[in-house]
Amino acid sequence: MADYTLDSEDGRLDALRRMLTIREFDTKAGHYFADGEIPGFVHLYIGEEAVGVGTCAALEPDDYITSTHRGHGHCIAKGLDPDLMMAELFGKANGYCNGKGGSMHIADVDSGMLGANGIVGAGPPLAAGAALSIDHQGRDQVALAFLGDGATAQGQVHEAINMASTWDLPAIFLIENNQYGEATPVENQHNIDHLSDTAQAYDIPGITVNGMDIIAVYEAVKEARKRTRDGDGPTLIEAETYRYRGHYEGDEQNYRTDEELQKWKDRDPIDAFKQRLIDRDELTEEEFEVMQAEVEADIADAIEFAQDADLPAPEEAYDDMFNASVPEIEKFANRPLTDGGSNGGDSR
Repeated sequence: MADYTLDSEDGRLDALRRMLTIREFDTKAGHYFADGEIPGFVHLYIGEEAVGVGTCAALEPDDYITSTHRGHGHCIAKGLDPDLMMAELFGKANGYCNGKGGSMHIADVDSGMLGANGIVGAGPPLAAGAALSIDHQGRDQVALAFLGDGATAQGQVHEAINMASTWDLPAIFLIENNQYGEATPVENQHNIDHLSDTAQAYDIPGITVNGMDIIAVYEAVKEARKRTRDGDGPTLIEAETYRYRGHYEGDEQNYRTDEELQKWKDRDPIDAFKQRLIDRDELTEEEFEVMQAEVEADIADAIEFAQDADLPAPEEAYDDMFNASVPEIEKFANRPLTDGGSNGGDSR
């Protein structure tokens, strides 16, 4: 499967390292956002690491994923470079989107990462389109869409699942049920016990797994990938997980209790997987501490890389918007304004 399949000892250790990398990356992202060095908003993936890593471990490197506004973990799980990711968060020119996308819009098509997205539920239609292209071209790939529990109520999500199931497209839809759509508990959003029950409307398998268990996620996605490559159509997977931080950094989180948060932290996916590897004699506490120190050093290097990088030039503001030249845009691109005002010329 992927370059860190959980069917091998090396792959399991790599997966643990990726989980640690996600947590350290987002911990530091939250810190530098609070300090005012990272613009915009950040939505952290801390607590959900088993879902992203378990999923991507079950995919082939050339498979596609679409992401969400909480996409840093998906990017790292898919193999994107934390240096370039951090540069993107800092708004720097050598970030994945030249500093123009920021936290919610990282994309790297060459890695199969078709983009994070600030629009709730926008990933499934993109994944369905990618799956349609795979089907038309006869390629041996799949397209997987990450979406949240809140997105499951979006009409475009159901349109995408309906199309993919009707045409037996090589698509997988993975709901990260982190228990809250912003501040609304999942039970107040939906009238079903499990979000995977939605699959019944489209006559495709619907599976709910423990999203704090990387192996459970991996096995479910691995089976779904096999099913869709066998020509049996999509699968809808719900991974029940939890975000330790607020919906966004700065969220007061008055919709949940400390006791609830601690209950989920007691099931921490990194701690659980680390202990599993120790019990299998594949890891020692000392080796884990070395791994953790290496990850911390890697993310410190990523921050230094981002801080030292250049900002995009103002005259590049209109680059990458269109495939071909657009005269109405070119006249603005040739006289960039940095103060948001008028330069006195005709702007019609």
